[in-house]
Amino acid sequence: MASSNRRNFLKTASSSLLPAFIPFAQAETSDLSTNIESPNSTPIIKFFGDGEMFEPGDYLDELQKAHAATAIIKDRYGVGGVVEALEKKFTEITGIEKAIFMPSGTLANQLAISVLSGENTKIFLQDTSHIYRDEADSAQSVFHKRLMPLAKDAAYFTAQELQNAVEALKDDEVFKTGIGAVSIENPVRRADGKVVPLDEIKKISTYCRANNIKLHLDGARIFMASAWTGTSVKEYASYFDTIYISLYKYLGASGGAILCGPAEVIDKMTHLIKVHGGSMYGNWTNAAMALYRLEGFESRLKNTIKLSTELFSVLNKLPGVQIKPLPGGTNIYTMDFPKEINGKKMQEILNTKFNIRIARPDVKGHALLTVNETLLYQPVDYTVDAFKNSMQA
Repeated sequence: MASSNRRNFLKTASSSLLPAFIPFAQAETSDLSTNIESPNSTPIIKFFGDGEMFEPGDYLDELQKAHAATAIIKDRYGVGGVVEALEKKFTEITGIEKAIFMPSGTLANQLAISVLSGENTKIFLQDTSHIYRDEADSAQSVFHKRLMPLAKDAAYFTAQELQNAVEALKDDEVFKTGIGAVSIENPVRRADGKVVPLDEIKKISTYCRANNIKLHLDGARIFMASAWTGTSVKEYASYFDTIYISLYKYLGASGGAILCGPAEVIDKMTHLIKVHGGSMYGNWTNAAMALYRLEGFESRLKNTIKLSTELFSVLNKLPGVQIKPLPGGTNIYTMDFPKEINGKKMQEILNTKFNIRIARPDVKGHALLTVNETLLYQPVDYTVDAFKNSMQA
């Protein structure tokens, strides 16, 4: 998009928007899922990440499309406009009473477990979880919660493991500070996108509800779990009190998160967001992008899985090539090429000649491929020929 058009978009979006927000119309519903429009004139297939992540100019182009489809109405400190519409959309997707926009997933997770646990301090969660490993010990240092990791180096803990840990407290500890909540990440980033089995989630949920323990779902990538397991986001959400979902990992936004939960929990969040420095005057650029890209997203993921199955089936017929899913995994696959293939050169050719990005295979010809909707930018034959030519070179 020309720079003058971008300036015009920013001017239009900030000063002369329509007075009411109308939900985005689903464009070309019959073809959207299979022929998603590329964000660039030269579409790039990216075998990494969970979805499209736009460069600044392309981001503005995409927002222009959203604004052309339905005028974007800005929010004011997260209230009204497209933010309100996005929150409403997520209550429909999850089936949970209320939703609120959050500036980050870390804040969504931390505020959720803090409010759910009240004065109680102990939070049981996976050893491999984002809350335990990647949130700068904020639960301890800011919210005064004690994280109790289970299932060392594993993707998930079982209901029995949770029960054993809870029951052991009466003998293991002298001072009783109380169990605040249980948190489950699904799928698990540090476990290469592996999922927590649905039957185990059901058992954990049943145990927690029987013992009045609140349950939080770090569902940053829950759409990946849903697409690859066939379990709806709404069903996953039904077993938890609160759920956080990312807006940028696969919905194209440059940041932001949604936290869903009962009104008694979500109604406390506006004040807490302000207290912790997360209240921003305008959130509409991220909310508008996520809402626009949500239309047809689940259908696109289904078609992505179908296309990847066809693609890998053909590639696996090439001598020495083996691509297969991880046990219990979602959109991350193992990829092995013949050892005599120069992985660095193959990666460079795929990138420069065919606009296909992959991780560089190691000296043994091994790498991981992450499947996402950018795979829909080109037909299977194009991608197969690209790999064949790159391997031959």
